[in-house]
Amino acid sequence: MNNYEVMFIIKSTLEEEKKEAVIETVKGIIEHDGGEIAKVDVWGMKKLAYPIQKMNEGYYVVVEFAAKPELPHELDRRLKISDNVIRHMIINKDEK
Repeated sequence: MNNYEVMFIIKSTLEEEKKEAVIETVKGIIEHDGGEIAKVDVWGMKKLAYPIQKMNEGYYVVVEFAAKPELPHELDRRLKISDNVIRHMIINKDEK
């Protein structure tokens, strides 16, 4: 299993419960496919470097996890179609 990190930005207009639901959904995707979550770091509301979808702020979350190489592709696909996630990035922490 490889070590990965996913950083995603949730829409700032969502209620707190819906933000938590998005985080739980991402954690569920990782755990469902055999991944192990090492750390969830919620950065909270931050100003975006540039407007995205006419928004100037976003709710940042970073999740570190270990998984098989196929999992990031599925996670990427699911985050792309999510209406509540405005940006995301998955990196392999093992690659140098």
